[in-house]
This record gives sequence, structure tokens and C-alpha cells, in this order.
Amino acid sequence: MATATDAASTPVSNSSLRHVLVVGGTLHDWSVLSQEAWDRRVESLGRLCGALGVPWLTLRAYEPGSEPGGDDLLPWRRTIEDCEVIVDPCGDGRQRFADAMSRLDPGDEVNEATVAAVLYDPADCEPDLVVVLGPPTQLPPSLVWELAYAELVFLPVEWGELDVDDLSHSINDFSNRRRRFGGLDE
Repeated sequence: MATATDAASTPVSNSSLRHVLVVGGTLHDWSVLSQEAWDRRVESLGRLCGALGVPWLTLRAYEPGSEPGGDDLLPWRRTIEDCEVIVDPCGDGRQRFADAMSRLDPGDEVNEATVAAVLYDPADCEPDLVVVLGPPTQLPPSLVWELAYAELVFLPVEWGELDVDDLSHSINDFSNRRRRFGGLDE
């Protein structure tokens, strides 16, 4: 497995990987992280993605919840080197989808492209890789649309333990896959 230092010093360009989505942690897990801890996490993960040529990284809560302190979390984003990091606390995929649909202009045709454009704004593409923190036997309710074509990697780590090595390992796993985009082997 590549270390964070290896990944940063010898980046492997992966032009097919444009958007990584990391799904993990409850809203309570998110709310107990200090601003300093958030800054370190966003900086280190964004730096890795930027070094690997990944222009978009989204961090999303695993599921909706009513944990204390979770309701006041707002989405935000930050540019780290060549990667735009989006922090999205909405763990309810159905709500996020409904909100996206309400942002479509009344005259817009509703199709896969228009829905994806509003659903992932400001990112200009759907996730290629979804890293799920948790068991491979359970899909997060925050994933609705992403399951169509994204590759999934499950990591048995807690939100508070996620580090650059975990994300590097997931990206290396993705790089070694043969993507079929829902198709069957010939």
C-alpha cells in the first residue's frame, strides 16, 4: 500500500478519476470535529487528490440523523491545490435528490445529464469512486443516484480515523479495476 508520502511525492495521474466521494460518519461525528481538525482533514485529503490529478473530492455524512449539534452543519467547500473539496453534511440521499430537482428550471428537460448537473453542483461531474466508511453489507442512505455508475470501495474505518493512507488505498484499488459502467463482460 502506498503511504501518504509516496502518493504525494510520486503522483500517478489517473485521468479517468475526476470525482471521489467519501461517505462516512454521523452528523454527531462530524459536529464533534473541531474546525482545526476539519481544516487538517480537508487539507490532507485535498492535497492527495490534487497530486493525483483528481479535481473534485466530496465528503458526505453517512446517514441522516437527529444527533445533537448536527442540525447546524452547513455545506462548504475549499480549494486545496488543484482539488476542489466539497463538504456536504446532508446524509439523506432522497432529500438531496428532491432539493436538486427543485433547482431545475421549469423549462429544463429532466434527464440524466440535467439531474446530475444540479445534484453535484458545483462539481462538474458525477463521482467515479465512492469510498464508504463502514461494513460492505450496508449501503448508506445518503447514496441514491451515485450507485448507477460509480465504483464502490468499502473501508472498515471510523470517520474519526480516516486518513490519507485510507484514501490513497481506495484510489489505488479504483485504478486497478476494469470499469464496465453497468455493462457485462463480453
